[in-house]
Amino acid sequence: MQVVCKSPGRPPVVAQVDNTLEALQHAVGGPIETVTLARDAVIICNEEGRLMGLPHNCRFPGIDFVGTILVVGVDGDEFSGLSEADAKTVVRWLGGA
Repeated sequence: MQVVCKSPGRPPVVAQVDNTLEALQHAVGGPIETVTLARDAVIICNEEGRLMGLPHNCRFPGIDFVGTILVVGVDGDEFSGLSEADAKTVVRWLGGA
């Protein structure tokens, strides 16, 4: 699925990630936690990132995140890919080109 990935010290990028728990955990480096952005989008981050001492990543939307984050779509109770337009908007929000 198409996501926006933002790692500490790097610009956000549009990426492809398998829509499986294992792939999402691998992308953020541990157990996942979600933060709702809108009814159709969430941020996936490492639930233990602060305890692990992961580096500060960004402040978005008013929340400080550590470690790598993914912004993904939501369809009902399932994660889904972002549209091209939504992915470009999220990249701009996160300070990318």
